[in-house]
This record gives sequence, C-alpha cells and structure tokens, in this order.
Amino acid sequence: MRLALEQARAAAEAGEVPVGACVVDGQGKLLAEAHNACVAQADPSAHAEILALRAAGAATGNYRLAGCSLYVTLEPCMMCVGAVLHARIARLVYGAPDPKTGACGGKIDLLADSSLNHHATAHGGVLAAECGELLRGFFAQRR
Repeated sequence: MRLALEQARAAAEAGEVPVGACVVDGQGKLLAEAHNACVAQADPSAHAEILALRAAGAATGNYRLAGCSLYVTLEPCMMCVGAVLHARIARLVYGAPDPKTGACGGKIDLLADSSLNHHATAHGGVLAAECGELLRGFFAQRR
C-alpha cells in the first residue's frame, strides 16, 4: 500500500485526483504501478486501477492476472471492480472507503454478487487514515 500511496502523491502533484495503485504477483513481485491520469490523458477510464492492470497485463503478456493482488488507495468504483473481475485478480486491497462510488461495499458491493463468474477477496481500510487524508487535503485545496 505504501507504493500505491507514493503513486497517489504523484497524481496529486500532477493535478489529478490522488489515487494510486499497484499490482503484485503471487510471489510478491511488483508487476506494475500507476496513478490516476484522467486529466492528462483526457480519458475517463484512466483510473489508477485500470492503468495498473493494463501495465501488469503488458508486463506478463496476459490480461489474466490470476493469483495477483491489486493495491489501491481508494475503494474502487464499478468500472474498476469490473476490470478486477475480468483480469481474474485474486485479492483486492484498498485504503480509504468511498461511500459515494465505492463498489466493494461503500455504495454497492459487486464482489458479493455470487452470480458473477469470478470472485476476488477484498480487504479495505489498509492505511485508510493516510489515504483518506491525502484525498481530503487535495479537495480542500481545490475548494
């Protein structure tokens, strides 16, 4: 999660919403890291999670990242949870909860839907205070 926080800080410095993510394989090897780049890329799908999953897929030569873990500083949205499921991520670890758009229980819980063909475990609240403070500070400066 510390690497994801470094990425979130880089996003804030770039004027992006400070969310960072990294993908680690089953042996603990870092495959990819990324931060939000929606503004820079003029792309609403350029969330940290999506960019990290794309980079991990490129690094492994496979879009299926079975056995991998995704660490992200903010509870993922529906789009990102969908990508987690399609990538076959085994474990999702996130920091701050997102009661407005979180799709791991904050607003809805897509991972709890037993009718989906893949399931990932989710662990929230890891370094939540630090992750949340980075977001609050960013938006306080914007207002």
